[in-house]
Amino acid sequence: MTDHQNPEVLVSVADDVEAAVIIAALQARDIKATATGGFTAGFRTETPGHIDVLVRHEDLPQARKALAEIEEDQGHVDWSKVDVGDPEDE
Repeated sequence: MTDHQNPEVLVSVADDVEAAVIIAALQARDIKATATGGFTAGFRTETPGHIDVLVRHEDLPQARKALAEIEEDQGHVDWSKVDVGDPEDE
């Protein structure tokens, strides 16, 4: 996000992969988004980190609606039909 005018936290997630999926889905809906906290989220400590997905203040209502749609769409994935590749050797 190039202009950080009044950024708002849309959602906090556990890792950068989940944040990237949300950001890509928001950007597909013409909502600019970015993430913060990626450097600390991967630390293995007693206190888990998190990543905040940020959007512009004026985009927050639209982003909340889009996030709800994204979460609903993800719930309909039939993972038995998704090719996740071959398991890695141990």
